[in-house]
Amino acid sequence: MAGPGEPGRARRRLAGLLLAGLVVAATSACTAPVAAPDAAAGRFAEQRIDWQDCEDGMECATVLAPMDWDDPGDGRTIEIPVTRHRATGDRIGSLFMNPGGPGASGYDDVRDGWETLFSARLAERFDLIGWDPRGVGRTTPVVCYTGVAEVEDHLYGVGGPDWRTDPEGWVRHMEEDGRAYAEACAAGTGEALEFIDSDSTIRDLDLLRALVGDETLHYLGFSNGTHLAQRYLDRFPERVGRLVLDGVVDPLIDRFRSEVEQEAGFELAITRFVEQCPERFGADCPFPAGTAEGLAWIRALLLRVDEHPLPASDPADGRTLGGATLKTAITEALYDERHWTELLELLRELAASPPVTDTAFSLADSYHGFTPGEGLATNAADAFVAINCADFGTERDLALLEARSVELARAAPTLALDEPAHVDPACGNWRYPPRLPPEHEIRGRGLPPILVVSTTGDPATPYEWGVRVAERLESGVLVTNHGEGHTVYRASADACIRDVVDDFLIDGAVPREDPHCGR
Repeated sequence: MAGPGEPGRARRRLAGLLLAGLVVAATSACTAPVAAPDAAAGRFAEQRIDWQDCEDGMECATVLAPMDWDDPGDGRTIEIPVTRHRATGDRIGSLFMNPGGPGASGYDDVRDGWETLFSARLAERFDLIGWDPRGVGRTTPVVCYTGVAEVEDHLYGVGGPDWRTDPEGWVRHMEEDGRAYAEACAAGTGEALEFIDSDSTIRDLDLLRALVGDETLHYLGFSNGTHLAQRYLDRFPERVGRLVLDGVVDPLIDRFRSEVEQEAGFELAITRFVEQCPERFGADCPFPAGTAEGLAWIRALLLRVDEHPLPASDPADGRTLGGATLKTAITEALYDERHWTELLELLRELAASPPVTDTAFSLADSYHGFTPGEGLATNAADAFVAINCADFGTERDLALLEARSVELARAAPTLALDEPAHVDPACGNWRYPPRLPPEHEIRGRGLPPILVVSTTGDPATPYEWGVRVAERLESGVLVTNHGEGHTVYRASADACIRDVVDDFLIDGAVPREDPHCGR
């Protein structure tokens, strides 16, 4: 999560975002739950997970949850796919992982990448568990556009009125696009679309915790996964074990404020790229010397492409590169410092004569999970929009939206696109009202320590969010990572971060003071 998302041509504010394996219904086998889940679970708490081998030492299953947690006896259900890698040594319990999004697949990340994500120490002591939250991947999924051509037009299309010469027509066009997209999601997903909110997901998580036999929840959450963790500890404080929040969302700020601070985070990231480019890449940097001059050059390039879109360099591609797609490509590269070389190549290609669009489309495709001619690899892009609409809805006051557009442009003077204010075209046409309970201060009174990992150069979940959350949680322990990129923990992470997280999850040990890793 980290902020709202908009579909197709309106996707301007970005947030962080694999299909094999066997899933089978939960029927009989395994042990009974040792800690009762949500009181509303009823018969769902009596399931036994029937784990099946699904290659490479992994086990997979499907658990049933009530579609509507407020009326669990109405007969409607949602399937929750789960995968695990069993502990190789002296087992502590289960460690659940959520990669964020919303819309990313925890099932895929654990099943296909547990060795990359988790250290050997964690794999020895925990059953490593990933699941697909409702609406995502292998669960009862959000389904919107399905044809390759309509998905491509939705994500990359540049047709319609020009907002510079016909702003009212542009807004109407956006509204029509949003209405068509929302109707497609409702038709493709069915009645489950009403119940994919984050509050329902944390109740699913508590059901899973109980069904695997854990008294308390041990959890590693990234980005939007930290939002779920905070909601969980607020709803189920007595069931909190060891929670790690990496790339922290501050749930107390509203959607708009999170957008502003995210935009400022990406502005800081592009600034650091420009500052460090001469030292890292020397004469390959295509923009003029000086930070202000380099940022102005990138700004001019973005606006030029927005006003005069470029045909794909590959004639077989057939797409057109507009400003929204170029911004998506740039921000995709800024999520991880390791992709700065691709950002450099993108800028060099677009500065060439004639300009080349290959790297720009490659980065944008990576963000969306899109392959030309094949479509989307997963439903993450649709789930991202749908879950945000289910949680938050949209603002409709145009005067307020206009003021907010000005503030967003101030937060990101390099990357902002100067479009008219408009109601979120997807959530503004959503069939169902938002379901997430109102935000309130989450203090976590009386809880065991909660580890809060925040990176100084994180553009998607700015460092200050982690600082605020750690200060607000009575047992919050801040771990600062000095570096660039969105989230930091993985098996190959800096030893400082890896050891602090591992020591906490395995032994409950926390540093006496912020270790300031990455210096």
